[in-house]
Amino acid sequence: MFEKKSRFEVCDFGAWAMNIVSSVGIIMANKELMSSHGFGFAFATTLTGFHFTVTSMVGMLSDAAGYSASKHVPLWELIGFSIVANMSIAGMNFSLMLNSVGFYQISKLSMIPVVCIMEWILHGKHYSKEVKMAVAVVVIGVGVCTVTDVNINVKGFLCACVAILCTSLQQILIGSLQKKYSIGSFELLSKTAPIQAISLLVLGPFIDYYLTGKFITSYKLSSGACFFVVLSCCLAVFCNISQYLCIGRFSAVSFQVLGHMKTVCVLMLGWLLFDMEMKFKNIMGMVLAVVGMIVYSWAVEVEKQANATKNLLNSSMKDEDLKLLNEGIEQCPSKDVEFGVSRA
Repeated sequence: MFEKKSRFEVCDFGAWAMNIVSSVGIIMANKELMSSHGFGFAFATTLTGFHFTVTSMVGMLSDAAGYSASKHVPLWELIGFSIVANMSIAGMNFSLMLNSVGFYQISKLSMIPVVCIMEWILHGKHYSKEVKMAVAVVVIGVGVCTVTDVNINVKGFLCACVAILCTSLQQILIGSLQKKYSIGSFELLSKTAPIQAISLLVLGPFIDYYLTGKFITSYKLSSGACFFVVLSCCLAVFCNISQYLCIGRFSAVSFQVLGHMKTVCVLMLGWLLFDMEMKFKNIMGMVLAVVGMIVYSWAVEVEKQANATKNLLNSSMKDEDLKLLNEGIEQCPSKDVEFGVSRA
């Protein structure tokens, strides 16, 4: 029993480690690829289409090799999920373009309470006081170390709202679809990735043109840019797989809360590799965020143990009631149905 629990915890840690490493890696690779100081590849939506194309190819190879079992999921649900996911991507890109960096960070932080509210509405899920307190600490900590200037405009605010709602709904749907159809994280990703890839490759260039004023065909691809595009796509495969895996094993809220460890890692690497300025406010915010994540992990574990104990007590009470009922039936003298007299 202890060995099984240890193996499960190792798998949990491996899923989180894969997500953090691949996410931080893809952010660093994209920073070099897309920044004006790097290769100036500013076509973010089309690049995401490339990511899902490579992910689809990996899924197809896995299916062909027999490494993953294919289960039926209705096409309309896959298309609906892909629409929500693509609106999330487009909404994030438009939000980043139309809003200040400070408001963009606030919109990302607001996803945690939005996910909590949506899970309560859709699934009737409730959270303990400790979990709510830990979530608040993480939001405040990340906000302190990332939010700077905050400028709001109507178009940017609407795009941010679309991005928040769609991203939150997408992450909840990942877990819901896995449970509903008893499908693994990689199998679900293999089914949704081709739909997202096709739609993003078709619509992506036009969205990028609206955002940047340039078509991707005008970009002169160098060997260095090609290397970082391939690197970004490879990292995206691990990032996508680990996202579905983490949400399937935990929850959308846990993914959002512990996912902010990536924000802390990106800030640290930016300071170490790109000479980004690190103020006392940033350091205190990161410390507060990490403390909040630790408290959140403890609170979730306490909540799990409390639920397990409650279920165990309910189960034992049912067994005891059943035992008493059986004893009562055995002790009660049976009666002849026809004459209504006791046989004992």
